[in-house]
Amino acid sequence: MKKALLLVFVLFNAFYIMHGQDIMITGTVVDDQGVVLPGSDVIIKGTTKGATTNFDGEFTIDAPADAILMFSSLGFGKKEVPVEGQTSLNVTLEAAAEQLLETIVIGSRGKPRTALDTPVPVDVINIAEQAINMPQQDLSQMLAASAPSFTAFQSGGGDLSSFVSQPSLRGLAASQVLVLVNGKRRHTSAILAGNQTGTPGPAVDMSFIPNIGVERIEILRDGASAQYGSDAIAGVINMVMKKGTGKFTGSLTGGAYINSSPDFSDSDLTEGERSLNRSTGEWDGYNFQFDGNYGIGFENGGYFNTSAMVASSERTIRPTVLEIDRAPLYSGNYLNNQTTTTNGVPIITNPELIAAQANGDAAAVANLSTVEGLMAARGVEQYEVATYSGLPAQTRMSLAFNLESPMTENGNFYAFGDFGYKYTDAYSCFYRRAAQADRTSYALYPNGFRPQIYTDQYNLSLATGITGVLGDFDFDLSNTLGTNSAQYGMFNTWNASIGESSPTEMNLGTHRFLQNTLNFDATNFYDAVLEGLNIAFGAELRVENYQITAGQEESWTAGTEGVFTATQDNQLLIGPDGFPLEDLGGNPIVDDNGAPLVLPNAGVSQELVKNYALNCQCFRGFAPENEGNRFRSVMAAYGDLELDVTEDWLVSGALRFENYSDFGNVLTGKVATRYSIGEKSAIRGSFSSGFRAPSLQELGYSHSFTFFVGLVPFDGTLYPNSSSPARALGIGALQEERSRNVSVGFTAEIGKFDLAVDAYKIDIFDRIFQTSEFDAGQAPVLEPVIGSGLANFRINGGDISTQGIEAVLSYNTNLGDGKIGFDIAGIFRENTFEGANVPDLNTALTDEELTELYVSRDLIGQFETGTPGSKIIGTLNYSAGKFSTMLRGTRYGSVQTRDSQERDLLGGSFGFADQYYTPEFTVDLGITYSFTDAVSLTLGGNNIFNEYPEIVRYELRTFDLYSQYQQGSTGANYFARLTFTL
Repeated sequence: MKKALLLVFVLFNAFYIMHGQDIMITGTVVDDQGVVLPGSDVIIKGTTKGATTNFDGEFTIDAPADAILMFSSLGFGKKEVPVEGQTSLNVTLEAAAEQLLETIVIGSRGKPRTALDTPVPVDVINIAEQAINMPQQDLSQMLAASAPSFTAFQSGGGDLSSFVSQPSLRGLAASQVLVLVNGKRRHTSAILAGNQTGTPGPAVDMSFIPNIGVERIEILRDGASAQYGSDAIAGVINMVMKKGTGKFTGSLTGGAYINSSPDFSDSDLTEGERSLNRSTGEWDGYNFQFDGNYGIGFENGGYFNTSAMVASSERTIRPTVLEIDRAPLYSGNYLNNQTTTTNGVPIITNPELIAAQANGDAAAVANLSTVEGLMAARGVEQYEVATYSGLPAQTRMSLAFNLESPMTENGNFYAFGDFGYKYTDAYSCFYRRAAQADRTSYALYPNGFRPQIYTDQYNLSLATGITGVLGDFDFDLSNTLGTNSAQYGMFNTWNASIGESSPTEMNLGTHRFLQNTLNFDATNFYDAVLEGLNIAFGAELRVENYQITAGQEESWTAGTEGVFTATQDNQLLIGPDGFPLEDLGGNPIVDDNGAPLVLPNAGVSQELVKNYALNCQCFRGFAPENEGNRFRSVMAAYGDLELDVTEDWLVSGALRFENYSDFGNVLTGKVATRYSIGEKSAIRGSFSSGFRAPSLQELGYSHSFTFFVGLVPFDGTLYPNSSSPARALGIGALQEERSRNVSVGFTAEIGKFDLAVDAYKIDIFDRIFQTSEFDAGQAPVLEPVIGSGLANFRINGGDISTQGIEAVLSYNTNLGDGKIGFDIAGIFRENTFEGANVPDLNTALTDEELTELYVSRDLIGQFETGTPGSKIIGTLNYSAGKFSTMLRGTRYGSVQTRDSQERDLLGGSFGFADQYYTPEFTVDLGITYSFTDAVSLTLGGNNIFNEYPEIVRYELRTFDLYSQYQQGSTGANYFARLTFTL
């Protein structure tokens, strides 16, 4: 009996050990034709622990001997296989057309559906799969290369516009797109930057999120304010973070731009400009990026996935080099040593000329009296003192995580977030030539200078929440905190009104934006109501804060360097030579009779002799009068219904109410439907109202700035709507933008082809614009407030609309021993400015003049035709064995810019310098070879044939040499990427 009990005990322990401990399992996943399936997922059922097949379809995983493995691959049905102690498993997956598109939940709080089953158009970009072959490394640039409706504009100049790559959908502003992470609202940047639609606004900075931590991105191309609230006029972008565990994945990418000038033969560059606008012959924009991702699985089925990114890139330089007679480095006064101080003491600016005169060298004297001669003597080339446009230098670091863990049988805790830092150093300023006597210094910068602006940004996002069951409803209670801080600075600059004691590097001030969002969402599916009814409802409380902190005093103050103060009573305004003091142009300062001015009181009487430029050069620091600390709260409630009336007919609707503490209430609604025609096709459509509340950045931002007309600088101020200049002029408070969205489309599966075509029209009322500059002559009521300065404002300037057609065609199949797939996607749209909403303002202008100043011709043109009206992307993917490749072609439609004023044109005529830019075509390529299961190498490039957009016409060729609104102006970028798994 004892022996029998002992035998049973041994057998029981052997069984327990066999089934209770992990064993190593290897195998291969193939399709029903025997072709291997790389990238297939292998998950232990009931956990988040898993593995992915390599390029040969092979996998290795440690799992309990009694586990069940779940196998899945895009385009194939899922399969569950019991391990039963086996150490080798070969699995065959059956093709399943309904699995060709991943299921999504964006735009619906009902059951997950494929993109072809949704009542509104949704794109799914699988970042985890596509990133290996893509030359782009920033999420926004990846999306711009993948989705025609999406663009991401980053200026090659333009001050703050260089620091944020702004996302846009359907040709609308970045502020009219809502960005989510794991379904939760993402905060915007503190930076109020210019964008491709012409009016500066806030945007989400996607560069702080490591792309290696993103599983996929869902783009809802439809108005969704009724579902998600403000900013969703153009659509919604949802980033779904990775959940994988058990392996470390990393990549190291390095690249550079070829900086090879295009063919100028068909351009209107003059012969002189062609010789000056040469390539440096050297590569630039060197960049590298390291990405890493690792996940840990918990015994209770939870997971912790974390990602890190470190990146650095140098500047690209694409200069606009004007001929010397158009942009001379030196003035006549400078060349002839006729510049004087405020007190009339001569400043020797051309010592070379004096030396030549002392030596009696007539030839040298004649040569050094010219701009070309002095530049040659100092070894200065026109190329070196040109305007530099190009991508900024950047250093970026970020860390992100995604966590979920069961708390009870029906409740989970989750958290996700990221922390990031970004330093950006941009060429965003016109070169200050020594000929510009009001803003250059011979002592500090004898040959002029190029001011440079930079930002230090810190970004934090943290979301926490719990999911569970309350009665019949599933609920989600969450809190999401996001904040962005941007400290601005300038170097290689100075404040001319302070004089040579001015610092040459300055802190310009800091902007901060904070957003905290508390959400409660509940949903339940009733399968007994017709073919299924999903009910969802929820509430939201959002608190926002925007702060501007002033910079150092020298960056915004007006010094006294150009002011002459009497040192004795009745002092004549004369110099040491006994002649009247001269202004910056060398003109004597005299009274109406031509006599020197008299300053009657010593120590009190003053006269502005030299009108030196105030503030920090290029970008004025934020002053105490610009400081602000604005708060607002937003409360919202929504209801959402989704009913499958029949197996073929889906109807959905949503209603949302929001209350803003700073401007009132908003009610929006949406209805959508989808009807299946047979098993393989359907028609769909939607109608919705939407809104966008003016952001705190738009409400609270004010700043003085320098802008150029041609090469002539002007100083102006953007005043908030609550300011005294706005009240004096009659500018009212900003109101919300309201929208009306209509879309209709159809989807079809034709063999292995998937097709979706959607037409849409969006009307936006009271869209926020920025006026042109008012002066005291145009609006005398402003004279006591702005003096000789200029003022502009943000306004609900007019109504706009956009309409278009979007189409996506996909095909995937096996080809020999490999897999091939291609996608063709395009958008064809038309933007229209419907008319200005001009109130009665206190000006001396006619109605026509006021309308032009209120919403200017060039601003309307930028919205209507300043960005491509069409964009077509064709992508070919092929993988076989150890190779995979991506070939992508992109066609950008034509662009037309409109001038803001009539001017003398090349050829002798007078008019607007409008310009038409022909369509452009670029090609991207990525080729990957897998050396082992763990190491692969990718080579390729972006715009591999080095296609540049057309040259800006002669009259407007000042800052940018090329159009910025098609493929950009950096040319070809080539890269190498090492990807590894541990």
